[in-house]
Formats: sequence, structure tokens, C-alpha cells
Amino acid sequence: MTNAALVVAGGSGERLGGGIAKQYIALAGRPMIAHSLRVLDRHPRIGPIRVVIRPGNGALYETAAADFDLLAPVEGGPTRQDSVRLGLESLSEHAPTNVLILDAARPLVSPEIMDRVLDSLTESAGAIAAIPLSDTLKRESSGKIGQTVERTGLWRAQTPQGFHFDAILQAHRSASASGGFTDDAAVAEAAGMSVALVHGSGDNFKITGPDDLARAEAILAARTGNVRVGNGFDVHRLGPGAGLTLCGVAISADRALIGHSDADVALHAITDALLGAAGAGDIGFHFPPSDPAWAGVSSDRFVRHAAELIGERGGAILHIDLTIICEAPKIGPHREAMRERLAEIAGISARRVSVKATTTEGLGVTGRGEGIAAQAVATIRLPD
Repeated sequence: MTNAALVVAGGSGERLGGGIAKQYIALAGRPMIAHSLRVLDRHPRIGPIRVVIRPGNGALYETAAADFDLLAPVEGGPTRQDSVRLGLESLSEHAPTNVLILDAARPLVSPEIMDRVLDSLTESAGAIAAIPLSDTLKRESSGKIGQTVERTGLWRAQTPQGFHFDAILQAHRSASASGGFTDDAAVAEAAGMSVALVHGSGDNFKITGPDDLARAEAILAARTGNVRVGNGFDVHRLGPGAGLTLCGVAISADRALIGHSDADVALHAITDALLGAAGAGDIGFHFPPSDPAWAGVSSDRFVRHAAELIGERGGAILHIDLTIICEAPKIGPHREAMRERLAEIAGISARRVSVKATTTEGLGVTGRGEGIAAQAVATIRLPD
């Protein structure tokens, strides 16, 4: 028996704002979609995983999915129903027994909910996560209450929605001409399939607006434990050479920074700050300067290593604050490029990165132009 997963990420998410599709907006330091992909990728009962993406979102998807073992994505259609059908068709070659269909905009789905849906498929052709309604329902009429609706027996549908693969594929093929279905259970019902209800979770809500995003941030913060702060400091000499690198950004200069790697003093300080916050030693412990393997390498590898270590422990980077101390070069013209590059390396939003610069008023090593120093503070969240 093979259980495949299909993640529907073909929407535009315009109501949330942010300038990009909502499934790629940062949530607790990661693209929203990455949270559900992580649960799927780690689930022992899930086999092939396919994501249906919106045309033109390929680059955003590749960044969000870089850490997971997924099938190549497929592009969706003009409606959710079209996107699901195209995704199911693309899974046919893998011939799964069952398929779980999930919305990318439900990032707080749990493995326990997935198990309940999969377990129910042993007795039913379909099963969906849902929660019974507890609020009193009113039907509106001309801006006033027209009727109180009996809530007994009413449930609020969520995803994942699971089905026997061949049955739901045929149901979607049959429904392709009619359209108008808002979820896959409705497609299954129209085809005469039996669909069971299993308990979902109040946390498994769909993110639509800014309030939903804030609520999800708060839930993830509560799940992921303590806030920790680390600091890092580094200094490198200036010597002969043409140009230097700070925060992974190449800068024209009449001298170069001297060091065992590429001597990116800013990234070295940030690496130590991240490792310090995680209680994981320092850069020299992980990348000994005596080891020729690190000679001349790009320092972004050091920051990525620290970020991955935090991620493997179930944590997240909340903020990085960097101060570069030098007389030259001028940092201002490169500040935004540095923020963007640092955010990319650390896997967080640029809104979580601050890059500043100062001088020592002509005093000391940096004041005399003999070197460049950097000081960094990293704020992370780690489970207890």
C-alpha cells in the first residue's frame, strides 16, 4: 500500500498582501508552505509528495521546498478543482493506493490528523479532517437575522482529505466539465463515494488574512519553546588584494580581507552568534582554521550550517542584527544588498535582518584602517 500526498499551492493569496502568493510568505522564519511540507516529508506513512504550484511561482517554490524530498512540481489550472485534477493525473504513474490532498494555506497540520485520515481509509473510500461547529449559526436577510440555523450534525471541513486514489481521480475526471466544487469531498460525494469524518484540530485553520497569520505565528511560538540570544564578534586584517566580501556581497576595494576562508568577517560574526544562541560552540569548533578543507571557501557555508543545526533541533531564527565596524569601504551603498543576501543565506525574511555600520573615530585597528570588525546578535527560538 502506497500513500501519496498532493499539496495544493496554486492560489494567488491576494487577500493576505505581501506582494507574493501567501503560501510563500514567511511564517516563523520559513515560507508558509514549508511547514506542512516538513510534516509530510517526515511522515513514515507518506510516499511520493507532489505540489501543484501557480504558473510563474517556480522560483519561490524551489526556495521553499529546497530541504525536502519531493517530486517535481506541476502547474495548476484556473481553479482549485482544476489544479487538484492536474495534480492527481501527474501522480498516476506512481499508482498510489491512497492520496492525501492538503491546502498549502494550512501550515499547522499535524501528523496525528494525517494518521486519523489514513486509518479511516481502511473502511471508507474517502475521509476528511473536520471539526464540529460549536457556534450558533444565523442566516442573514437584508442585513438582519433571517433564521437561526440548527447546528447539530454540522462540521467545518479541513484538509487533509484522503481518498482511494483511483476513485478520486475518476471522480475528478467526471466532474471536470461541471466545476464549482469547493473541496475534494464534494467531488467525491457527487461521484457517489462514501466519505468519513475524522476529528481535525482548531489549530489546523486556513490562513486567509493578517489576523490568521498572526495567530499562526503565536501558535508556532508557543510550540517551539524558548527565545535564546547569542552574540558573535570577529575581526580580520586588511592586506594586499583587490576587493572584499561582506555578508556574501562582493565590494570593490583597493585591499582585501585576510583569512583562512574568504575572510567574510560579517558572516563569521553571524555564525558565532547563531551557534552561541543554540549553545553549539563556535565557528572554530565546527570549521577549524587548521583544516585545509576550509581554505578559501565561501563563508555562507558556515552560516547555512548554523541555520541548519538550529532547524534540525526544531528551532527557528527570529532575527539577526549585524554591526560592521570600519573606516572603509562605505557600507551604506551596499546595505540593502547585504540584508537580502544574508536573509537568503540564513533562510529567513529580510524583514528579520538588520545591517548597520559604524566607525571607531580613527581609533584602534579599524580606525587606522588595519582591519574590519563585525559584531552580531542572533535571536532564535528553540524547543526546551
